[in-house]
Order: sequence, then structure tokens, then C-alpha cells
Amino acid sequence: MASGPLRTPSVSKPLARGRRRWLAGCLSSSLLATSALADCAKPLYLTFDTGHMGVAPLIAQVLQRQQVRVTFFAAHEPTQEGDGSLGEHWAAWWRARAAEGHAFASHTHDHVYWRRDLPQGGFQVQASAGPQKGVLQAWDASRYCSEIKRAGDRLKVLTGMPPLPLFRAPGGKTSPALLQAAKACGYAHVAWAPAGFLGDELSSEKFPNSQLLKQALRDVRSGDILMAHLGIWSRQDPWAPAVLEPLIEGLKAKGFCFETLQHHPQFRGWVAQHKGA
Repeated sequence: MASGPLRTPSVSKPLARGRRRWLAGCLSSSLLATSALADCAKPLYLTFDTGHMGVAPLIAQVLQRQQVRVTFFAAHEPTQEGDGSLGEHWAAWWRARAAEGHAFASHTHDHVYWRRDLPQGGFQVQASAGPQKGVLQAWDASRYCSEIKRAGDRLKVLTGMPPLPLFRAPGGKTSPALLQAAKACGYAHVAWAPAGFLGDELSSEKFPNSQLLKQALRDVRSGDILMAHLGIWSRQDPWAPAVLEPLIEGLKAKGFCFETLQHHPQFRGWVAQHKGA
């Protein structure tokens, strides 16, 4: 059989233009982030856990307007609209955040809470999403690690980026044994600073937005990891975007700047060591 020269498959002009725009956006975001890091003397690390996603577009607008990069911890949770926070409905939203230079990590795929260590080893856990929602289960370390990885794998599909080798346990609930098991399979746990609990999951009647804003502006310190959500079902007066933008502006006015978690001193070495693992 005669063989001719190999031909590169053609790419349509609109697709090629779209790809070039995406790459240009990524490069621009990377350059902006590098410049910001060089000048960042009082860093803060703003993080968002997934939620009902109802305020996710508004949060993205604030972050883009303020040129703030954050770290998203993602689980596949029920949403007000679409097929879950890691579903196809939200795929374009995640891709856009990746192009803007944000970072991503696992929140366990089915938002699985640690409940207790088991005497024979392993852990009692309880998912708040997925087919086993509400069921108490006994998992060994390998099963827990696969649950962390499952969310990370989905994030990689959605964003086109490898997630950070970090995770956040739902509710921040862990044990020394759980943390050791996760580290053994390549994941370091990320909690938050006491002042970094921004209160968006608290009752809006008892903790109004004005109080939460004042408290954060008063108490946050350089190096703190801050935590909020992409929508909380139980809060009647949503925290975001009402508090988010004045909080960012107020913290900037006090000389703070924002970085993603791969630059945090506690995790910088870990991320470099486990990158691509």
C-alpha cells in the first residue's frame, strides 16, 4: 500500500480563534498573578467550597472585577439549577474560572463527612450528596482516598487543569488518623483560620451580613485562609455577593492581597513535591 505524507487534521477557523483566545486569557491571567505575587506583602488565601451554586455567577463577577484569584474546593452537591455542582450544566462556569487563573482542589466527591474513627481501623463516614446520602458507612483508608481523587478527577475534566494535591473535609471534620491516611495517598488537608470563617453558613437573623463584614474586616490577619461557599441553602439573606465585594475592597484598603493556596507557606513545598501525582 502506498503511503503519502502525514496530514495534520484541519481545525475550523472559529475553533482555532476560540482556542487562541482561551490561551491568551490563560497567559494574561498567569502574568497578572505573577505580578501580583511579587508585590504581595500581606497575603490572604480566599477559598470557596461548593454549595447550591445559585450565587456562583455573581461571585465570579466580583472576583473578576476585583482581579482576585481564589482556591475552589469542589464536591458534587445538589444545586438550585442544573445537574449538580460538578455536572455538565456548570462545566462552562468551571472552565471560565480556570481561564481566569483560579486554583482547584477536592472537597470529596459526594461531600462525605468523617464521623468517627473505627476501633478496627478505618472510618465511619456519611455523605450529604450522591446515592448514599445520609447513610452511615465504614470505609478504609483506600476508599476515602478514592473519594478525594474522584472529585479531583472530575475537576480536571471540567477545568482542563490538574487539581492541587490538597483537600478540605466537609465541615472541616477530621481526625489525626484520617489526615495521615490522606497524606499517605498524596493529599494535605486545608482548614481555615478562626477569623477566616466568614460566617456565610450561619443564620442571617442572628448573624446579619453587616455584622459578618465588620467582624472579618476587624479580625482577619496576614496569612489567614478564608472560607465561604458558592451558596448556602439555609441562609435567608445570602452572604455573597453582598459581603464579598466590600470585604475584598476593605481588605485591600488595609494593605492585604490575595493568593491561591499553592503559594501558602504551609502548602508550597507539598504542592511542588506532589504536583502531577
